[in-house]
Amino acid sequence: MPELPEVEVVRRGLERWVSGRTVRSVAVLHPRAVRRHVAGSEDFAAQLAGRTLGPAQRRGKYLWLPLPGTGTSLLGHLGMSGQLLVQPEEAPTETHLRVRFSFADSDGTELRFVDQRTFGGLAVEDADPSDPEAAPLSLAHIARDPMDPRFDDTAFLAALRRRSTGVKRALLDQTLISGVGNIYADEALWRSKLHYERPADTLSRAQASLLLASARSVMSAALAVGGTSFDSLYVNVNGESGYFSRTLDAYGREGEPCNRCATPIRRAPWMNRSSYFCPRCQRLPRAR
Repeated sequence: MPELPEVEVVRRGLERWVSGRTVRSVAVLHPRAVRRHVAGSEDFAAQLAGRTLGPAQRRGKYLWLPLPGTGTSLLGHLGMSGQLLVQPEEAPTETHLRVRFSFADSDGTELRFVDQRTFGGLAVEDADPSDPEAAPLSLAHIARDPMDPRFDDTAFLAALRRRSTGVKRALLDQTLISGVGNIYADEALWRSKLHYERPADTLSRAQASLLLASARSVMSAALAVGGTSFDSLYVNVNGESGYFSRTLDAYGREGEPCNRCATPIRRAPWMNRSSYFCPRCQRLPRAR
């Protein structure tokens, strides 16, 4: 699933190519793509026709474009395989095209939502009137992410050190910190020399601060090269892949030597996923 850097790459593409444009019409080609819009496909299209799309916003893995003057926003989540592509109007239709947006200007391009597995989705939702970013109300429980200028480091570090759960589980808790998924959690833990099952409440303040700094640095590095692509399902709005997979230190490197100590990286089953770690650099402390 795309994580914060990948979603931010898409947000920047939407900001450049879509924000400020007025929707002419919307064609919903698969109702599952707008299942979160409870009023249905026709209402979804009707609420967007004639509306101008505001500045592209992101919180964690969610994207939205405010609809100025309506008190609503167009909300999107990419799920496992969702893609928001800016394509020439005459470009061939993608096999898994779900929603097509045409615009009133003469730019000659359109926005397409393509989703092979249909786990992602779009909706028009009421926005929070007290939020200057006009965030959809459904995102109220989602914490800010470490790349957000309004992220509260002090509050996060205190909350993290109160958790008795494993530190990786805490990193993936979207009510505590958003945008960090399996890949970047493993990378941040490797950089911090922390075992993924280390109880969060055993971290010193210095260790917790290093973990937060590591999460920021690894996601910033990924963002600089367009995110992490392991297959063709994650691309930016122009259909281009990211290249951070070439410089991963832990994730996906089972059996390869640790870039710090040369010990083979291990993979362990974890919560229906996998955790990659160095058994020498990231030892689990003795039970308390």
